[in-house]
Amino acid sequence: MDAIALSQELIRCPSVTPKDEGAIGILEKALTGLGFTCKRMHLQAPGSEAVENLYARLGTQSPNFCFAGHTDVVPVGDAKAWRHDPFKAEIVDGTLYGRGASDMKSAIACFIAAVARYLEKQTPRGSISLLITGDEEGININGTKAVLEVLKKDGERIDHCLVGEPTASLRTADTIKIGRRGSMKVTLTVTGVQGHTAYPQNALNPIPILSALVMKLSEPLDSGSAHFQPSTLVFTTFDVGNPAGNVSPAQARASCNIRFNDLHTPDSLLRRIEKIADDITHEYGGECAIEHSVSGVSFVTQPGPFTDLLSSAITKVTGAAPQFSTTGGTSDARFIKDICPVAEIGVPGGTMHKVDECVPVAEIEKLVDVYEAILTAYFDNPPK
Repeated sequence: MDAIALSQELIRCPSVTPKDEGAIGILEKALTGLGFTCKRMHLQAPGSEAVENLYARLGTQSPNFCFAGHTDVVPVGDAKAWRHDPFKAEIVDGTLYGRGASDMKSAIACFIAAVARYLEKQTPRGSISLLITGDEEGININGTKAVLEVLKKDGERIDHCLVGEPTASLRTADTIKIGRRGSMKVTLTVTGVQGHTAYPQNALNPIPILSALVMKLSEPLDSGSAHFQPSTLVFTTFDVGNPAGNVSPAQARASCNIRFNDLHTPDSLLRRIEKIADDITHEYGGECAIEHSVSGVSFVTQPGPFTDLLSSAITKVTGAAPQFSTTGGTSDARFIKDICPVAEIGVPGGTMHKVDECVPVAEIEKLVDVYEAILTAYFDNPPK
């Protein structure tokens, strides 16, 4: 099983979320050839487009070590800006180019190649599985979250999981993601009284009210915790939509994104925002409506036997101990953490989502070695 060739085959599928374009079929064929039992899941929540997913398992005994990943990719943007066709999967000067090269088709290919190598030498004392979705870069309702619900109904158990996100900083597997911050969007709508700018005493301009609210909410949330950097609250919009130069508006709206650590929950953050909004509107007048949505809560896989096993396997292959990290955005690990310990290990992610996304071939080959070492260590001495 050639990880490079399989990576290229997957990249040549223009599987921009929620399209599959044959990617899942390629994996099903490869895994069936290795003896896996494959289950395709064509999932579609009301009002959304259907997504192809795959759960494949080799063996029936526990423990069940699962590799999770996604075949969907983000749009290429301006294709003319690419030096190399985003879906041609060219190798130039030892580097593989294409959308998904880094995030994260190469990692999926590496895991399959590592499993093939492992099976040539021995039989796992347990089971190996793959959970592959086509909805990680999208709305996340027809992918991993939905697949896990199906597996739960089927009585399927996963004991430990490794996600192949491109979490490395400079070199493959130099970082293990042991957790992720939560992500929450909040929209504030302040309502005042529209009026003529020549008679401000007869109006209640919502802009100064919202400005005061934005400034107060922008103050630091915390100083970080044992495994996390400080939480951040970043405003992304401030909108009035007022075309008139002599009228103060009736409403002003602002939105922010909060990336929060384990010192907060969505409820605690919402209570904080509501308290500040109440204080500001009590001082200035007006009303503030708050809308919010949560795409993930913070979590951490506490360092212990599982993370030690991963770290030791990486050190054996690369000669350097990886660092533990919880930085970055969200991933499907936020769903998996509810059923088992989960961590993330992959290739360097510096070019993900960018024009000319790429990864050196040598880093892909090293990841195969890392994944094989992890499988060997796991089934030699499964963590409790």
